[in-house]
Amino acid sequence: MTQTGRWPRRTWLARLGPHREVDLDQAACPREIIEDAVARVGADPVRWAMELSSAVVGRILGEVPALGGGSAAVEMLRAGNEVTTVRALVALVEGQAAGPPTGEATLVGIREFVHRGIPLEQVLHGVRVGHAATTEAFLRACVELVDPRARADEVTAISRELFSYVDDLSDAMIRAYLVEHEVWSTSAAAARADIVRSLLSGAAADVGEASRVLGYDLRRTHEAVVAWSDSANDGPRLRAAAIEVLRARGATTTLVVPVASGRLWAWGTVPRDGARRTGSWETVVQTLSSQRIQAAFGTSGDGVAGFRRSHREAERGERVEQLRREAGRAPRPATAYGDVAAVALLATDLDAAGEFVRRELGGLCVRGAPMEALRTTLYHYLGAERSLVEVARRLHVARGTVTYRVKRAQEVLGHDLDDRRFALHAALALAEEFGDAVLLPRQTNGRPGF
Repeated sequence: MTQTGRWPRRTWLARLGPHREVDLDQAACPREIIEDAVARVGADPVRWAMELSSAVVGRILGEVPALGGGSAAVEMLRAGNEVTTVRALVALVEGQAAGPPTGEATLVGIREFVHRGIPLEQVLHGVRVGHAATTEAFLRACVELVDPRARADEVTAISRELFSYVDDLSDAMIRAYLVEHEVWSTSAAAARADIVRSLLSGAAADVGEASRVLGYDLRRTHEAVVAWSDSANDGPRLRAAAIEVLRARGATTTLVVPVASGRLWAWGTVPRDGARRTGSWETVVQTLSSQRIQAAFGTSGDGVAGFRRSHREAERGERVEQLRREAGRAPRPATAYGDVAAVALLATDLDAAGEFVRRELGGLCVRGAPMEALRTTLYHYLGAERSLVEVARRLHVARGTVTYRVKRAQEVLGHDLDDRRFALHAALALAEEFGDAVLLPRQTNGRPGF
């Protein structure tokens, strides 16, 4: 019996359990929601719902990537979806009144979507994708756990109740979206964000009027920054850090536009010749590192075209860092696009990049520390124009070690290093940055059973 004093419906739901280890303390949604659900339906079914929610979020982002927007925004989406999934579970056990579909975690996400300019149609598309994936998982569990004699009726009932639940959820989300949109659309922040997005899209604009509204001279030379963190509550700290590092880059005025939880765009007007930097790149790195913030910088450019191009470059630098993170690489506080432009362009199509790497490197793609050492040494060897002394210095190893690794790498490749040297160096650069993301064929995302 549950703590509500009623015998629960659908006792088969109590037999649900996750396919992998799921820690209740790692829940994305508020702790009180998890504790209440555990008290009502048990710990293992709640763990199952949390695991399902994680897989569903992956499917939503695959179908509607605009609902992402950085690690903090994804975590917010995960929190909102986890609330709805856990409450759907409770509603199926105790009746829909026991599990209201919306809560603050869901509504915070709706407010963010409005501020980011994501159309209501895309938000509802995400809801439909999530509903389909969640219903599919519940129905599969029903088929596996329910007595065959009652299965058809139970499948029909589950489908009907989940549809009603999501219908109520959609209505609540539409109302919240429209209320927030009405408030936001009349704000100065919305006007500034709209102008910036219009400029970035290439739409024709009155530069003088846009500069006046933004309080930022678009006719100057600009350097763009994209800054992000893992915390949804880092807005003020992100803004302060972005301004500080732009000042260190020589900016005399700055423009900051928050675009998602834990993520913002920024620009600074900098000297055209790159002179008068008030701080070194090391200062930029230290500032960001101390704040646990990451940022990617575009190269400077003149006028609206430079404003737009520098921003595109900063976003490409951000994507490089995201791919490195997925590959398990250590995060870099600051990324200059000029330093990663080649790999950023090579990795525009990551599947094709992976095929290229595996074709060029052959046996050097094997996982493990020994082969990784061969790849890294060979990458630096080609980049240092075959200077054993320089590579030994960079890698902090003996010259003899460098000689051995280069010889061994060449044996694994099966051809001379001068054969397809450019392609070889490019493949090694991709492997150095992105690791398994290009060394191994990409696997289909998702969790077993969902």
